[in-house]
Amino acid sequence: MQYRRLGNTGLKVSEISLGSWLTYGGYMESDSAIRTIHRAYDLGINFFDTANVYMRGEAEKVVGQAIKDFQRESIVLATKVFWPMGEGPNDKGLSRKHIIEQANASLKRLNVDYVDIYYAHRFDSETPVEETLRAFDDLVRQGKVLYLGVSEWTAEQISEAVHIADKKLLDRIVVNQPQYNMFHRVIEKEIIPVSEKHGIGQVVWSPLAQGVLTGKYKKGAGLPEGSRATTNNTSIQRFLTDEYLDKVDQLTNIANELDISLSQLAIAWILRQPNVASALVGASRPEQIEENVKASGIVLEDAIINNIEEILK
Repeated sequence: MQYRRLGNTGLKVSEISLGSWLTYGGYMESDSAIRTIHRAYDLGINFFDTANVYMRGEAEKVVGQAIKDFQRESIVLATKVFWPMGEGPNDKGLSRKHIIEQANASLKRLNVDYVDIYYAHRFDSETPVEETLRAFDDLVRQGKVLYLGVSEWTAEQISEAVHIADKKLLDRIVVNQPQYNMFHRVIEKEIIPVSEKHGIGQVVWSPLAQGVLTGKYKKGAGLPEGSRATTNNTSIQRFLTDEYLDKVDQLTNIANELDISLSQLAIAWILRQPNVASALVGASRPEQIEENVKASGIVLEDAIINNIEEILK
């Protein structure tokens, strides 16, 4: 496993990290989730990601149960705040009240004294950015949070947050968590340049386009039994068109020529970006994480990258 600095910080995270969206806390058996987390750790993954909203806290509990077997200082643990955790008017968003209450609740569910990274899971247009940053800064000063991040914020919102933090001497955002894969490249135009300017690193989610870039979905074939596409997950449907599946076939040919899997090619392609610190994968079985970690350290030659670009056009 290779490790990268997170933005301009001194924190080093594994190039492959393990998330718990759509996998832990009710989506699958806890025993299987814990075995997967343990296998990831054995393979060199030190970066584990969850969120309070995943199954309303249940995913955090599973992650907390799994990591109790590790030395706390050996892992980088991230969770998030924003989405509703109750029915009340203050049970969502990025107000000081919701942030502080949810940070304490997350620490309790995870059974830790601090989290390494605390993300604003989305932008809150109803709360002043300074209020959000001051609440985050207080958590850092209290030792409950070490680093601050955002997820799916625009370049303009990130710039505003950096400007306010610098002006008010508040702790800065150092990591952004956007969606990024071969089929979803929105961050390349504005997010990555702005982040590089301000020393912010990317930890990207959905690097395999909801599983489409594993090659298990074939043009003209039925959906694999038990796959994500057979559930109520609608986000995968946009990638299951003939156009995308044709690209999957062509990308698979490149992977075969390199004697690697399509998923390894897709992750290595993401890691070609120096601003990306880690690719956040999901896994419901230990063998899935074993496959993905092999992407760490793969360097794609310029000719291969150019071939991929031709396909993705």
